[in-house]
Amino acid sequence: MPKLTLPVRLALLVAGTTLPLILFASGIVFHNYMQDRSDARQRVLETVRSIRLTLDAEMQRMTGGIQVLALTDALTTGDFERFRPIAMGFLEQYGKDGTIVVADREGHQLFSSATTDTAHLPLRSNREITARVFETRQPQYSDLFYGVVKKSLIVTVEVPVFRNGEVVYDISFSPPIAMFQTILDKQRPNADWTLSLLDRKATVFARVPNLAETFGKQATPSVMDRMMSEHEATLSSVSLEGQPLLSSFTHSSLTGWIIGAGISETSLVAPLWRNLAITSLLGGIMLAIGLAFAVRMATTIARAEMLHDLLIEELNHRVKNTLAILQAIAVQTFRSASRHEREKFEGRLGALAEAHNLLSKEKWQGSELEDVIGRVLKPYRLNTPERIRISGPKVALSPRLAVVLSMIVHEIATNAAKYGALSNDTGTVDLSWEFNQPDAAKKLPGRLRLVWRETGGPVVSAPIQRGFGSRLIERSARDQLGGEATVDFLPPGVVYTISCKLDD
Repeated sequence: MPKLTLPVRLALLVAGTTLPLILFASGIVFHNYMQDRSDARQRVLETVRSIRLTLDAEMQRMTGGIQVLALTDALTTGDFERFRPIAMGFLEQYGKDGTIVVADREGHQLFSSATTDTAHLPLRSNREITARVFETRQPQYSDLFYGVVKKSLIVTVEVPVFRNGEVVYDISFSPPIAMFQTILDKQRPNADWTLSLLDRKATVFARVPNLAETFGKQATPSVMDRMMSEHEATLSSVSLEGQPLLSSFTHSSLTGWIIGAGISETSLVAPLWRNLAITSLLGGIMLAIGLAFAVRMATTIARAEMLHDLLIEELNHRVKNTLAILQAIAVQTFRSASRHEREKFEGRLGALAEAHNLLSKEKWQGSELEDVIGRVLKPYRLNTPERIRISGPKVALSPRLAVVLSMIVHEIATNAAKYGALSNDTGTVDLSWEFNQPDAAKKLPGRLRLVWRETGGPVVSAPIQRGFGSRLIERSARDQLGGEATVDFLPPGVVYTISCKLDD
């Protein structure tokens, strides 16, 4: 066997050292791809959960507004002429495409916000959901169906109207489909994502992208089977456009509707090939550089044996540098913070959503206390604003305080609507606050004192047990506001007192 020359031996040494490093770096790239794919599975699941929370919060707010309409004296007594301006006032917040219909048990339309000619209104086209409202005495949420008034495909929120404890009407609200489309547009991370809202039969009624081509279509069969049999899942699927997706879906426990999200498989694979190409290119360059240096070193070594050890050390040093460069290029990971589900707060997210809407409008620079309270109490002041009197100086709130106070006031108002002064037709609420300016010399922050005083409600009696809402109010005031919350069950009515310090 012929003896290898020194340059050949060094070339083989460089190749034998560099090629394994390239393979090792490629392994790191593939490992990172698999990790990114795992992260993507978590992101799509978190995305559908986030959309579900946003959708449920909006639907709870909408349902609460309709329930307030259902309590109006004009509707419960069947005075539809007097009810019409009240209904139109409710529709102003949703635009011209929202419609309110009132029907009896047989589906006869007795009132429609779309026309004053009530004598010639047709039967409801979705009488099944009307029957469910009368049977269950609970709000219902429809699948996509053809509305005879709008003459288009719609979804509806249905709420029972009671008179003397019996259901006498079904009040139905069909919100603009564009409202759901706006929710998806705001939640879409980027153009690689497909987001969908589907009814209980897996029929699309909101989607990005390509709503016009997919509206009213059902999900692909493989995905539909999973949607019909599972509450929540993550899977590989094919979109209605034929694009491979890594997708997730979940069902809303409030409406029964399905929220779907998917990220393009191409967007996940493209970085893998790009990183492998970069790794291979740089590895080849480094290999060529290493070989060139090896030849140069071998020539120098041939001149003098005494430089041999020095050149070998130099070569090893350069190979180590090559590994460091390859590792730095190969390790490209994208992490996203995990989002823990807070299922038990879903019922109170409507107030939080309103606070967030207000803060988003102000670009998260804070908001006025009166605006925060006004948003929370809007459903209760819609028809009889004089029942809730609000007074107090202007107080600027930080985003944190705005969210917490919104949740507290929402909880108090909910209690009042269920058990207190807002549960009958005569009770009133006086909500006032005072603000003590901060003392910079004594390093004392500004303090806010808010008092909710009820009168004219049912007979007051202290509850035997404290519910989650009461604990929520107390703990929020103490732990998040740095203050305290007290409740006094006085003969005239309940009095809540909230005190807290304000952020700088």
